[in-house]
Amino acid sequence: MKPATPPRRPVIEGIRPQVDCGRFPAKAAIGDDVAVEADAFVDGHDLLVCELRSQGPGQDGWATVPMTSVGNDHWRGTFRVEQLGRYRFCVRAGVDGYATWRRNLQAWAGAGEPLRAELLVGSQLLGEAASRARAEDQQALTAAASALAAAEDLTSPGAGGNATVGDLVHDEVLAGLARQYRPPGDDTTSAPSCAVVVEPRRARFSTWYELFPRSASPVPGRQGTLADVVDRLDYLDRLGIDVLYLPPVHPIGRAGRKGLDGSTTAGPGDPGSPWAIGSEAGGHTAVDPELGTLADLDTLVRAAGDRGISVALDMAFQCSPDHPWVAQHPEWFRHRPDGTIRYAENPPKRYQDIYPLDFGTDAWWELWCALLDVVRFWIGHGITTFRVDNPHTKPFAFWEWLIATVKEDHPETIFLAEAFTRPAVMHRLAKAGFSQSYTYFAWRTTKWELETYMADLHEVASFFRPNFWPNTPDILTEQLQTGGTATFVARLVLAATLAASYGVYGPAFELQEHVARAAGSEEYAGSEKYAVRHWDLDRPDSLAGLMARVNEIRHRHPALQRDDTLRFHQTDNDHLIAYSKRSGDDLVLVVVNLDPRYRQSGWVDLSSLDAPRDPASGTIDVHDLVTDARFRWEGAQSFVILDPATVPAHVLAVGPPDPDEGLPA
Repeated sequence: MKPATPPRRPVIEGIRPQVDCGRFPAKAAIGDDVAVEADAFVDGHDLLVCELRSQGPGQDGWATVPMTSVGNDHWRGTFRVEQLGRYRFCVRAGVDGYATWRRNLQAWAGAGEPLRAELLVGSQLLGEAASRARAEDQQALTAAASALAAAEDLTSPGAGGNATVGDLVHDEVLAGLARQYRPPGDDTTSAPSCAVVVEPRRARFSTWYELFPRSASPVPGRQGTLADVVDRLDYLDRLGIDVLYLPPVHPIGRAGRKGLDGSTTAGPGDPGSPWAIGSEAGGHTAVDPELGTLADLDTLVRAAGDRGISVALDMAFQCSPDHPWVAQHPEWFRHRPDGTIRYAENPPKRYQDIYPLDFGTDAWWELWCALLDVVRFWIGHGITTFRVDNPHTKPFAFWEWLIATVKEDHPETIFLAEAFTRPAVMHRLAKAGFSQSYTYFAWRTTKWELETYMADLHEVASFFRPNFWPNTPDILTEQLQTGGTATFVARLVLAATLAASYGVYGPAFELQEHVARAAGSEEYAGSEKYAVRHWDLDRPDSLAGLMARVNEIRHRHPALQRDDTLRFHQTDNDHLIAYSKRSGDDLVLVVVNLDPRYRQSGWVDLSSLDAPRDPASGTIDVHDLVTDARFRWEGAQSFVILDPATVPAHVLAVGPPDPDEGLPA
């Protein structure tokens, strides 16, 4: 059967980034240069020109930039994203007839062959390009075509400021015009199915801090309020926090309320779990009266914003037995054969204080719309960052719909997925639209585990943004329980430098809370999930000063604000892990002692660091940004000693000293 259209010779394959053949968009942050790669080739020996085309949200036309051949038919190009929302992009490839002719002409000239006939071919190519050109471009192409038509060899007179035809042939401006006005019907364009969603910069780089408002009181024995959290903002600002994450601030149910450490028997003074949402005071759009009012939350959001801190709200789509929805919409819950509603279970755990929503209900659309209204309600109160509790227990289709619907009007919204589950499920949630994702970082402790895990994350980097948390209210790892201060410091440095986004549950982290409820448990003793705690922020053993310095380093060094340039460097000691990140001229090298008890030493291989060296001595200048120590390294390796009793990690700026980079006064 005859093809409907004439065949196009160029072939385009393997476009990246592309998620599931274009089914889902890749991710970027505003201001990023999105790197696109593709394989493009043609039959025979003709040369190709390859271009990257992009279209931003609300734009009708396409922006075009050239792609560069990096060898073996592989091409690379970038386009900058300056708007929030969805960009489309595609790749266009065509035969570059003039470049092919110019290459062949040079080969004939080198072989001493007559050039008259070939110069006429070049004249014809330029003349055809001139017929498609405009104004001054047309004049330049026409003049060059005439010069080639009259030439006998490369020494003949040129045109347009070129002394000879040889100069004319090597004129890159002329070659660019010939490429620009090549025959349009010969190009192949990939389907515009590739897309990238552009989110705020904070979706790519952010420091999170989880805080229970009811424990924010400076007075022991008094429950904290949202007003107390406002008073805590200066402390968080000094720490360098970007996102203040609040567990649910809604009314807490009484039915099935949990007591201390999750006991099924609650005393009269036990406040219950904030995740048991809903009482006679309201549900997901109400504020717990014990914490304050909706106006108090508005005040907190504004005060945090004045300091450059975003307030993130926990979005837990579940209800206590006292939630108004239980009486108003019983069809939204799963019932047992005896008519009672089934509470949440994760065998062997039981959550008698929580009713899960039934996403399989016949009234699913009404449920979806109600949950969308919850998100929109809080956006209306200035909250556009959400940490979503257990999203893997709700349908993927629901999240894809909800996040896309929200972002239609509010592309600035950020969603963090708290889904400690199978990798494929975590990845699907990221594809469905979650901006960031919790990870397994807390349980990756050895050098091999960390390097392997980072390699796994690199494979899904086009759509999965990791957020590293050394601890959470649910996660007190054995390493933190037993490793002492050195472990807290090492885990802080690892989280803050391996990942562009990280978070801590505080003040438990900086105060090194490490006592578990029981042997073999990762639950905290006296867990803040079920109790009001008082934290002495002025304790002398607090790591707040170190956290502030690490976060200052992160904000000053663009290299630490991305994940895509991470490179590991060999060490001859498995207790030492070394890696670097780069952004332009900013290069940061990190070396961490993973042994919390003993001093470790070894050689770090610098051969793959690509560091700037002194032209005279060949040495490398490095500056420890934590301790302010400065070193000059020689050769392809450097010897490092790290003592957990003092400083178990180096965070090194590599390159000429920056006089403004010293420790703050």
